[in-house]
Formats: sequence, structure tokens, C-alpha cells
Amino acid sequence: MNGMADGVRMGIGESDVFLDFQDRLSRVARIDRPVLIIGERGSGKELAVQRVHYLSQRWQKNLVAVNCAALPSSLIESELFGYEQGAFTGAVKTRKGRFEEAEGGTLFLDEIGLIPLEVQEKILRVVEYGTYERVGSSVTHECDVRIVGATNADLPKLCEEGKFKEDLLDRLSFEVLFLPPLRERGDDIMLLASYFASKMAMECGMEELPTFSDDVVEQLMSYSWPGNVRELKNVVERAVYRADGPQVRSVDFNPFKNPFAKPEEGKVAEKEAGGSVKERRAGLEDMPLSDFALAQEQLDLVFLSRALAKANGNQKAASELLGLTYDQFRGLYRKYKHLLSGS
Repeated sequence: MNGMADGVRMGIGESDVFLDFQDRLSRVARIDRPVLIIGERGSGKELAVQRVHYLSQRWQKNLVAVNCAALPSSLIESELFGYEQGAFTGAVKTRKGRFEEAEGGTLFLDEIGLIPLEVQEKILRVVEYGTYERVGSSVTHECDVRIVGATNADLPKLCEEGKFKEDLLDRLSFEVLFLPPLRERGDDIMLLASYFASKMAMECGMEELPTFSDDVVEQLMSYSWPGNVRELKNVVERAVYRADGPQVRSVDFNPFKNPFAKPEEGKVAEKEAGGSVKERRAGLEDMPLSDFALAQEQLDLVFLSRALAKANGNQKAASELLGLTYDQFRGLYRKYKHLLSGS
């Protein structure tokens, strides 16, 4: 996230599901315990962590963030706990770690599921005993830090696979908050879209505030937003600067679509459907006739997945590809939504 402006836009929302999340987050912020925030990319996890910190009793101390996905696994330990001079090649002087920098405050571990097991063991010791050693030192340091982790990974599943320590997960999961994805936030989509549009209009020196045509509103509301608020920002800003006037009449959900590409015949359907959908289609021929209802479900899933892929997630366009009304498509989508997420 880039500064306060990004923080503001991620925090805009009036939907029940978003306000409920904000209420739960505000309540746990006052309790000095670890928190895990689960959310999809672009949904605002970093802003949620900032809110936890600044509503806590630690707000006057440091909020230190570590992006575990941006660090090689070999460097995460020294980054978190610091190191002594000569601890390894290149350690020309003693360096503080992020735990020490966050003393008295909050340590934000982004993409916490990527931390190596050996480092998880040291974090577990910090949580349990409030102590750690720098890399290359046997001197024990005391630590008073609140840990807030964020991820889109399934941490219990990682525990089952032996990639995350169950003891650590138990101690970090005093509260687990699921950040609602944008597609579940209803009218918040247009609230955010209007905010982004007005900011972009000011940047472009436009005299009038942008508005959206009815067709564009329908497209924005029906799109699945896999990139969440961050993707919405890009789509709206791109549409505003491209518009010929104050009204936005078209949006581009996929700026990487090559207008000069020549799709290979015979392979398009396979790419649209995806691996698991292809497997579903192949399995229909081997199913017993008594499984007609199940076969119908698999067929629905195949065509829904193909249509959504071809329409780049735009549900209105997908319904037109299938020859269905938008209401008919929405009914099918709601019925199979939990299965489509894995297609």
C-alpha cells in the first residue's frame, strides 16, 4: 500500500459484511494478543493491520512490517532477529532485527505462511517466552512485541502438510479475521469506484466529476474482481483517463489482451475450461446412468467455467455467451459458486 491515500480507499465501505469485519477488528485491536488476518490479494490486509495497531495500546510505538514473500528463506531469520558481526559472510557489523525495531509495538508478518520451519521455531519461542537470540550470538534478548500475521494461504492445511508448526498456529490464532473480498461487498464497489474516479479526474485536470453509464455500472457490479480493491482502482482509473467526456461508457478488465494475437483453433476451449474442468468433462462418459443429476451438475460447471474464463470474470458478458438472462446466470452462479472457486 502507498501512504494514507491508499489506506483511506481500502477503508471505504458501508456493506454489512465490511462493517462487521471492521467492528470485529476494532474490538480485538484493544486486546493485546496475536491476530491473524486472512484475505485475498488486493483486499486490504495491510490497512487492516494498521487499524489493529493504531487502535491498540501500542499505537505510540513502532509498527514494523516484514514481507516474508519478498525475502529469500535464507535471510528471513537474520531479518527478523538481527545478527552479530561476523555471523556470516558479509556481516561486517552488528544489525538489529525487526523484532528489536518493533519493541513495545507491533510486528506485521505479511505472507506469514512462507516463513521456514526453523524460523517458525524461533518465533514460537518469542511468543511463549518473550526471548530470542541474534544470528551468531548466544546472548538472550527480551522482547515485548505484538505479532499480527496476514496471508491468503490455508494455514491449517499447511500444518497438515508439515509446512507450518501447529504449536505456532495455536498461539498466533487468538483471533482469526477473514477480510471480505470485494465481490461480496455489494454497493461498496460503486462507492470505491466513484472515489477512484474523482481522484483520477483531479489528476488529469478534468473540470467535471466522472459518472458511469448504466452499462458500466452493471459490468462493475457483476465482475468477480479476483484482484479486489487494487484491481478495481486500476480498472476505474484506466477507464476515466481513456474517456472522451465526463461519463465513463466503457471499461477494460484485461489490458493484456493482445488485439493482434491469433488464437490456435482447438486449444481455445481447453484453455478456457482449465485443468480441473477438463477432467470433469472427460469423466462424464464413465459415469453410470443413475448419476444423471451429478452429470448435469458437472456439465453446468464446465460451461459456467468456460464462459467466465472467456469473459474475463465478467458475469454479464458470461451470461450473454451462454444465451442466458443475467438473472438466470446469477442463479446458476450462486448455486455452484463454492465449486467454481476451485475450477
